[in-house]
Amino acid sequence: MPTIQLRTSIPGPKSQELMKRRAAAVPRGISHGTPVFAARAEGVVLEDVDGNRFLDFAGGIGCLNTGHRAPRVVAAIREQVDAFLHTCFSVAPYEKYIAVAEKMNAITPGTFAKKTILVNSGAEAIENAIKLARFYTRRPAIICFEDAFHGRTMLTMSLTSKTHPYKAGFEPFAADIYRIPYAYCYRCSYSLKYPSCDVFCARHLEDTFKRVVAAEAVAAVIAEPVLGEGGFVVPPPEFFGMVQDICRKHEILFIADEIQTGFGRTGAMFASERYGIIPDMLVSAKSISGGLPLAAVTGRAEILDAPGVGGLGGTFGGNPVACAAALAAIETIERENLSARAMKLGDKFEARARDWKARFPLVGDARGLGGMRAIELVRSRESREPAKQETEQIIRHCYQHGLIVLSAGTYANVVRVLVPLVVTDEQFDEGLEILEAAIATVAGSSVEAVLRRT
Repeated sequence: MPTIQLRTSIPGPKSQELMKRRAAAVPRGISHGTPVFAARAEGVVLEDVDGNRFLDFAGGIGCLNTGHRAPRVVAAIREQVDAFLHTCFSVAPYEKYIAVAEKMNAITPGTFAKKTILVNSGAEAIENAIKLARFYTRRPAIICFEDAFHGRTMLTMSLTSKTHPYKAGFEPFAADIYRIPYAYCYRCSYSLKYPSCDVFCARHLEDTFKRVVAAEAVAAVIAEPVLGEGGFVVPPPEFFGMVQDICRKHEILFIADEIQTGFGRTGAMFASERYGIIPDMLVSAKSISGGLPLAAVTGRAEILDAPGVGGLGGTFGGNPVACAAALAAIETIERENLSARAMKLGDKFEARARDWKARFPLVGDARGLGGMRAIELVRSRESREPAKQETEQIIRHCYQHGLIVLSAGTYANVVRVLVPLVVTDEQFDEGLEILEAAIATVAGSSVEAVLRRT
């Protein structure tokens, strides 16, 4: 029996009524990927207020690698709620904060002494990582990458690349932030081809020190091992090793933003492991806690210990309920070997995506790492003109037929898959069938539109 069950048109009447209330009460600046309102969810299934059952291939934007309401996570939350909800770790500390820090110190790459600070969100964690890098090195500058997304606070928005809708109109931004091209081979900034390029984009970092900002002024280079909002771009395997070697040569810290790539998503606990790199600091969030707000900065103990007492912290950072959820979520990832599951899902997606690319010129590129997968849509494979409108049509076709997926990319022309790693093979195939039907429908419409114009 199919998992998807649709009882009304999408959106249904109750979702439509809630959308009216939303428009009146909630700022328009908060976007939504679908017009349906959730009522309950379990595993990879989301049921809306009208009783329609969807397959959720968005996973709360990567927060639900262990699935909606993972049993261990729910049990841990209930146990903690029965004890206490909040004291503030800076007022009356509690064991679970320490336990999460110990676990993060143990599972992140590197055998050196580490420490961890817990905060509320990915953006807050990035802010703290930059703060720590500057304090430790006594240098002001930060180098980030084109097409990166690091958050929406003033500092993280300064690090984020995409102008609309994230940055335009919110100027001025934080100072001493410098941006260089990422290894986006499908849209190479230097019009080169891998591997004959010799990974020029990585070696270009040395040129940046001569022409843009002096190496001795740079505190850190920050990067996503796989671009998230930028379109699930996977760099060549040697790219980050080269970047890290250059950083070490100049005593520059390397910060890995693993907010979206972490906790089994890419086929390892952290994507840094897939490249064989060891960041000085690793930032994590999203699936760390099975759906509750929590984030972490884990790094070399001497870096984390650099600020004095009171230099780090926050009222809600490392909330005890979120900490309990995190311990249970990480246990679930380890016990159920969800990293290996991510690899199998990625292989299945890759095989289907190769077929789509062969059949539909609309599919310009298919890529990903482990269970972090995407297709980039173009109106012409020759010009690689982004197919933004067609991407919107595919997303709409999917949710109207019971599948929730999201777009991504600087040009908003990427369909990304962040399905909970607990999805069954049958559910995964069911979702991919809908995505394929959406691509076929929109690709056919696009061809017809071209023929009419000619």
